Amino acid sequence: MRRLPFLPTLLVGLAVAAMIALGLWQLLDRRPRKLAFLEQLAGNPSLPPVAFPRIPDERLLFRRTIATCRPPVAIRLAGAGAAGFRAIATCNDPGLTVQLGTTRDPKARVTWGGGTVAGYIGHAPDGRSLIGAALHPQPPRPMLIATTPLAGLSANAPPNIDSVPNNHLAYGVQWFFFAGVATVIYLLAVGRRPNG
Repeated sequence: MRRLPFLPTLLVGLAVAAMIALGLWQLLDRRPRKLAFLEQLAGNPSLPPVAFPRIPDERLLFRRTIATCRPPVAIRLAGAGAAGFRAIATCNDPGLTVQLGTTRDPKARVTWGGGTVAGYIGHAPDGRSLIGAALHPQPPRPMLIATTPLAGLSANAPPNIDSVPNNHLAYGVQWFFFAGVATVIYLLAVGRRPNG
């Protein structure tokens, strides 16, 4: 029977053990916590309105809220997938942005003078690159998404729990797959090693 080399086997064994531990962490810790969080978010639209948060708090996502957007207001368009473009107002209030509604026209000139807005709490778009977001992670900023469209725009989409990523099952399976591939590759490499 061929003897396995000690140091390479130890290193591969440690790497495989780490991959399995990461898979178990995703499945037994991260996934149940995310499922509980999603269950909370699913109930948020039926809860009483809260004051609009000026700092990120993921537990308030999809809660109904109301705020007053003071002028002057700067409005920009941001991509909204199948809905076209969403008009986002930056208010003269620290930390308050409002998604007024959507439009199909990429050159639309949206004007709105501000005022009281009722809606729900969503995420403001993050214009950073993937590398920038990875190097400087921070929670998504809250944004008030108007329930009734403003400034002659089309309605915003209602809160959708499917918009919150939940990839922990896939991540767990992926780590187990990597552990299996690493084991097979190592055993094949050892099997092809010349004797002696």
